[in-house]
Amino acid sequence: MNIESLRLANFKAFGTAQRIPLRPLTLLYGANSAGKSSVLHGLALAHHAVETGHLDIDRTQIGGDSIDLGGFRQYVHGHNYQQQVLLGFDLNSGRSSDSGGILPSAEKIALELSIGKSITSESRYRRLGEEVLLERFDLEVDDDPVLSMSARRGGLLRLDSLDHTHPAFRKVFRRLLRSSTGHATIGEEDFANVAEVLDALVPSIAAERHGLFPRIRSELDVGEVDGDDGAVFQSTAWGDSGEDFVRSVRLLFPQVLREIVDELGVQVEDDIRSLSYLGPLRSYPPRHWAFARHHDSNWHAGGGYAWDIVRNNRDVRHRVNRWLGDSGHLKTPYELEVRDLLSTATLSRELPATLRDLLVDFVQLLVDAQAERLGELGDMAERITKGERLWTHDDLLTIEQIVSAHIDEEEFSQSWVQKLARESAEAFQDLVLSDKRTGTRVSHRDVGIGVSQVLPVLVSSYANEDTLLAVEQPEIHLHPAVQAELGDVFLESALGRRNNFLIETHSEHILLRIMRRIRETDDGNLPDGSPAVFPKDVMVLFVEPEGHGSIIREMPLNERGELVKAWPGGFFEEGMREIF
Repeated sequence: MNIESLRLANFKAFGTAQRIPLRPLTLLYGANSAGKSSVLHGLALAHHAVETGHLDIDRTQIGGDSIDLGGFRQYVHGHNYQQQVLLGFDLNSGRSSDSGGILPSAEKIALELSIGKSITSESRYRRLGEEVLLERFDLEVDDDPVLSMSARRGGLLRLDSLDHTHPAFRKVFRRLLRSSTGHATIGEEDFANVAEVLDALVPSIAAERHGLFPRIRSELDVGEVDGDDGAVFQSTAWGDSGEDFVRSVRLLFPQVLREIVDELGVQVEDDIRSLSYLGPLRSYPPRHWAFARHHDSNWHAGGGYAWDIVRNNRDVRHRVNRWLGDSGHLKTPYELEVRDLLSTATLSRELPATLRDLLVDFVQLLVDAQAERLGELGDMAERITKGERLWTHDDLLTIEQIVSAHIDEEEFSQSWVQKLARESAEAFQDLVLSDKRTGTRVSHRDVGIGVSQVLPVLVSSYANEDTLLAVEQPEIHLHPAVQAELGDVFLESALGRRNNFLIETHSEHILLRIMRRIRETDDGNLPDGSPAVFPKDVMVLFVEPEGHGSIIREMPLNERGELVKAWPGGFFEEGMREIF
């Protein structure tokens, strides 16, 4: 993932800017209503803007019933709609696809977007919803400002400032000049001589709003630079062709900015598009999943999609079943099975032809398996058809022995059902729980709500790769010991399947398991199959109210899996206070 951290300011619980580092596993802790969910809601806002371009939104596409932002007037901090909401994204070139690309020498890249009541409206009677837009865009490289854009009337953003002396900018410009003009040497003196030209071109650069980020327009809004205005110079590398150099600079200037601004924006948007959100209240599907209502507004946020994945993905179903039944995990006697359902009308219409085909196969199988006994069976049938005698017990026993020796009745009958289901356009597939002790098939409605609440969490972890997964309260309705096991699920998914988790939780048991795995990694005694876990893989954040807003504290872990800083108010000391 390209994004190393998210920054929020003037958004919901956060007034001053707060930085949220994103690691393979990031855990958000804090009291109720401290502002933990505001972090996830900020990502949901960004996701909605990337997908639709809308910023004054109530319900997001990804949040279902769990996220209702209420529009800009509600989600701006303190309901002060004269302020601007800040969304920032920090990229680490060492972890991003930009490494060796747009800004190969950069160690840190920071993008900042300001959202607010637009000044571009030409009518005071326009609704607020039509005026909430991207108002400002800033780019910093290695903590130095590179460029800044702000909104103008007419719906465009224009370049306000550009540090064309920044090494990152010059490297991009030099590469494009070389590829476009064929000149191998472009010296610092050449850039110094066109400094005035570049300064003059800054106001001519405009950008259109596209999703969440600006997109630089390809054309300039000024005329040609006149050769008499000092733009022509004697280039040390270009000889007498200084005028050509200036012309190349002017032509390539918008392209350089497009490569930097547009490409960085695309990288962040790709990460945001990968966001998958699972809300705190998972769907409780009806008894028969085959007839459930699909793809409602809560399909993803409520975890309804997870049941479809389990039904259709054999590998994920196997992994979920292993977790449900393993003695070290949920310890249930149940496993998920897919059951084919056919109507009686379908059976009466299609069963005769199916039976005929399968009986032909059955007879062929018997012939191939018992060719030496065909004579015996033929004699038996001839005596009976001549009326010499009826079927005897020995005759039936002989046939039964032949069939039992070479036919798996359960497998053969299952093939009949599968053939009917496969060839019928009216077949349904239902998901059931099978009691491994008795073979009884039951619904998830018969075994308590815990299974239905944890299943979407497991599916999110097992079915995704290279995804940003935001999960609220994964521990809901789970026994404390099972909550600890979720810690291993998250670690396996993050470090084995390259997912990034942002988990809002109240569970100390999840954190304790993760701390234990870091300690075991350091000691070299990890359980078989467990990935090595290092402090750099985990970020623990504590959200707490302070003043008129909330702040986020980083709670780093050391190589022993211990908290480096004291936990605010003590590390889950409620139990100790109740005892003593």
